[in-house]
Amino acid sequence: MALSIGIVGLPNVGKSTLFNALLGANQAAASNFPFCTIEPNTGTVPVPDERLDKLASIEKSKQIVPATVEFVDIAGLVRGASQGQGLGNKFLSHIREVDAIVMVIRLFSDENIAHISGNIHPEEDIETINTELLLADLQTLEQRIYKEEKAAKTDPKLQPKVSFYKKLKQHLDNGYSARTIAAANDEKNYLRELQLLTSKPIMYVANVDDNQIKDPDILNPIKGILAKEKEKAQVLGIDAKTEAEIADLKPDEKKEYLRELGLAEPGLNKIIRAGYELLNLLTFFTAGEKETRGWTITAGSTALEAAGVIHTDFAKGFIRAETVNYNDFVKYNGWDGAGAAGKVRSEGRNYVVRDGDIMLFRFNV
Repeated sequence: MALSIGIVGLPNVGKSTLFNALLGANQAAASNFPFCTIEPNTGTVPVPDERLDKLASIEKSKQIVPATVEFVDIAGLVRGASQGQGLGNKFLSHIREVDAIVMVIRLFSDENIAHISGNIHPEEDIETINTELLLADLQTLEQRIYKEEKAAKTDPKLQPKVSFYKKLKQHLDNGYSARTIAAANDEKNYLRELQLLTSKPIMYVANVDDNQIKDPDILNPIKGILAKEKEKAQVLGIDAKTEAEIADLKPDEKKEYLRELGLAEPGLNKIIRAGYELLNLLTFFTAGEKETRGWTITAGSTALEAAGVIHTDFAKGFIRAETVNYNDFVKYNGWDGAGAAGKVRSEGRNYVVRDGDIMLFRFNV
């Protein structure tokens, strides 16, 4: 699935360093001046999943293909972006194209890396970015209200939409994101039509140094801001510089370095998994001798929709989906054992796929 997460923030907060670490290579320039990133850098990142190795071992698969999430490194935003300052127009156009947002907030201090405002102030950074996104959304909303009010004069059925948009405008005027407004089912459809920047799911990543990451209270100021703004977003602390160093190491060196740091896994794995959750995604698997593969779908997807993710022909000729729960597949050592134990289910096109399902699709060519 082509679902993408945009990495945003002020200039010089470590966005590109984080992106490089996620990709495991220096694909994005990371320099000490504003607007180093102009055109967005895009990369596909595998979702860490220990289940893949287990399934491949059982099925003696020749290759493993993990599920993926796409990350986009977007140009740094500055105050006045909603009015076209800096690379504001490009920033806003690029962020409109992603499905969710990771906002990077700088907490680390480094005299060799200039902060655009001259000092480290996470509260102001968050306020700057959120204000610019809100102002851009208000422009969009005001134009839409004008259009819908004119249409409602000849079509009274549009009046509920106009009323909701006016309620939403007041909500934004009060400094709250579109994500946080209480909306009925019909109103949620009206909200989706707008495709507002502040309606996108968001996660906050605090870029810290190696000492700060050991402080259990380092993220409290950011959490306090989000509570005030009625945001329930995840907040993670990441030492992007160290994570980038880890990503550049060979597998054996990486394990040793992680041991020295007292880490079970790279901190970036948390971001990738959190991003997966942010987009309300889940993974189902196909497993066999040729390959074991993880497939990404939105939670609530049907077996027919899952078949279409693999290939449109699977969906067009769908007959049924042979399905096994992951735990049963492991317990009974694969397809044959699970079948003998009566754990292989034959599911129809309307079956709602669950995270961890192993599926074999039957279809007409």
